[in-house]
Amino acid sequence: MSVRGIRGAVTVEANEASLISEATLTMVREIMSSNDIDPADICSVLITVTQDLDDSFPAQAVRQLPGWELVPLMCALEVPVKGSLERCVRLMVLVNTEKSQKEIHHVYLGGAQALRPDLAKSKV
Repeated sequence: MSVRGIRGAVTVEANEASLISEATLTMVREIMSSNDIDPADICSVLITVTQDLDDSFPAQAVRQLPGWELVPLMCALEVPVKGSLERCVRLMVLVNTEKSQKEIHHVYLGGAQALRPDLAKSKV
């Protein structure tokens, strides 16, 4: 078994707690299902948000998912680069898995597909 990193990103329509939570949960659920992850196998999750998303902590939403109560979650601000994607939540999930790096499915949703078009799924 190896520790693998799984990336995810999603854009949020507006700086509202409910929209931040909804987008974050959609992304987390997609990462979980597309990689067949059990929360007990997750080492930790780093969550970053752009400076324009300050209405809630995305980790609060994630902690409400079944099995995620003990998963270490950390929120931080994304590096504020001029001209970078706005209203974006990003994840780095470190997970114990038998999968190779080639078998990992990274998840980029909404406007975040522009970050890594080579890895983005065709989902909105």
